[in-house]
Amino acid sequence: MRLGGHDIELKPGTLAWRLFGKKDSVRMRFRHRYEVAPRYIEMLEKAGLVFSGSAPGQPIMQILEIPSHPFFMGTQAHPCLTSRPLRPQPMFVGFAAAALQKHYPHQDSPDCTKASPKMCERTF
Repeated sequence: MRLGGHDIELKPGTLAWRLFGKKDSVRMRFRHRYEVAPRYIEMLEKAGLVFSGSAPGQPIMQILEIPSHPFFMGTQAHPCLTSRPLRPQPMFVGFAAAALQKHYPHQDSPDCTKASPKMCERTF
């Protein structure tokens, strides 16, 4: 079981890496008992999933993405535990920006990775 704050190493070039300001790692809060079985990681990556965040030095996957989707991101962490009304967590800002782009494609709305740094000035 993972409880409390833990570091997550981010894979360069991924959506998570860009949302968190191109940082090598971030700290997020956890409360879960589940994880991706390490023996399936390679098979899932071959099928198109990208594990963009993992526990340092361990085969524990913490963030996944589907690059071919406009915004598909899942995490084992609870971003809601570190998000605040005036300091939203980057994953929430990215999701909201991607939804606005999808709903209003002809408006000049910022890309989800550009919206996140503007809204999230806090270090995670």
